[in-house]
Amino acid sequence: MVQQIIELIEEELPVLQMSLVLTGDVKAGLVLVDIVNGFCTVSAGNLAPRQHDKQISEMVDESVRLARAFCDRKWPVFASLDSHHLDIHEPPHPPHRIARTDEAKLVPALQWLENETNVTLKRKDCIDGFLGSIEKDGSNVFINWVQSNQIKAILFVGICTDICVLDFVCTTLFARNRGFLVPLEDVIVYSQGCATFDIPANTYKDVVAHPQVLQNSNEIFVWLVVLLF
Repeated sequence: MVQQIIELIEEELPVLQMSLVLTGDVKAGLVLVDIVNGFCTVSAGNLAPRQHDKQISEMVDESVRLARAFCDRKWPVFASLDSHHLDIHEPPHPPHRIARTDEAKLVPALQWLENETNVTLKRKDCIDGFLGSIEKDGSNVFINWVQSNQIKAILFVGICTDICVLDFVCTTLFARNRGFLVPLEDVIVYSQGCATFDIPANTYKDVVAHPQVLQNSNEIFVWLVVLLF
């Protein structure tokens, strides 16, 4: 049934998935969404994989490859890091990515980013990376990153496809459409650079199940909706 819905959407909506080549002709920026231990490293937290996860592993590999390519060229990179205070919960999810713990740190394969001059790191305490970039003085680290680098195209990768990545992408599109992100034009999601976690039913009390296989089957639908904006 899900596949039939996806096929119907693909037929009816003016959306085309395609390959992408980035060159220096257009100022591009890379956004890494929450590629931290608590989502990606085995047994690193409540929402981390319990064993090796092919989907998450491939996402990390692709993200590292892109990050290397951007840093080699000194192109701008923005990395959001999910980081929560122990006493501030985010239902319906269990406690996760507690600030100042290893689960809130970048995965080992990306920790070198902390020493790169073209990289902006932003710890956030909410699902949406755009909202999580708002400072106490009202400024927004993400908006400043786009404008100070004169970014015209943003490439998003990370985890989770249907939660943090989707929210960050949608809010970015809304902000672009309202003129808050000039000169940004294109918002791009690299599907092979995205993954989601797996929470089977009855894993945690009062926590909604989040089966990876089902979410992954809806991935095309998610990106079709995003690309319509």
